[in-house]
Amino acid sequence: MQTSTAQDSESITVQPPSFVELQADLPVNSGSSCSAVVVFLHGLGDTSEGIMSIANSMRVDPGLNHVKWILPQASILAVTGNMKKRMPAWFDIYSFELPVRVPKPGEEDEAGMLRSIVSIDKLLESVVASGVDANRIVLGGFSQGAAMTLLTGLTTAHKLAGLFVLSARLPLRNKFKSMASTHASSVPIFWGHGTRDPLVSYKLGRACADFLLTEIGLPKAPYPGAPEGLSFHTYQALTHSVRDDELDDLTSWLKKILPPLEAAQHTSN
Repeated sequence: MQTSTAQDSESITVQPPSFVELQADLPVNSGSSCSAVVVFLHGLGDTSEGIMSIANSMRVDPGLNHVKWILPQASILAVTGNMKKRMPAWFDIYSFELPVRVPKPGEEDEAGMLRSIVSIDKLLESVVASGVDANRIVLGGFSQGAAMTLLTGLTTAHKLAGLFVLSARLPLRNKFKSMASTHASSVPIFWGHGTRDPLVSYKLGRACADFLLTEIGLPKAPYPGAPEGLSFHTYQALTHSVRDDELDDLTSWLKKILPPLEAAQHTSN
């Protein structure tokens, strides 16, 4: 496998996305500081402000009060599959009839995806440059943001603490094996998907997760919510959205992936 598509695409001139920042919710006079970051990518047509309530519902958990949240904002694009309406999008969608089979070359907006990989990777680089180790950064997203989470998090040269993907699919499966980083198979993933999702079908989500297990070599999590491997969570009757039990499961997973720095150092010693 090659190392980094983000690195291989440096000739693409892009800037990191703008973002909203939610500071760590540390107790007053605690003497502690932010020691971890979650970068959370919104879905098609949404905004960083639009997912702020979801981020805040997890951010207020006392076990995550050392974590800063960064909510990037996608550029405005004319989306082909939505009658060319202009909206926030990480890449173009040619059709909303997403096949379970591996799409053929040209059926996806590869150029747009590569631009967003480079843009998001530049944001990750800025977080690392600010003093946060890559192994203390989780990248996650919903729907199209989750697709970009997989494309970026499994191709970047930075080995991240983990990825979470909600109502997701993996684009570019026709070439993803050549894109994946050498450490892609060791990145923990939380995957949540509803059985009644009408946009990214449960069958498609499951097929993409299985692709990562069989083709990229990610191990299956030893138990639901484990801090290693790919942990696939099925939510009965959930449509293309998130709900409280899914966010509760994700919060529990995040607390295992990003414990307070003192606890993480104690575990490693």
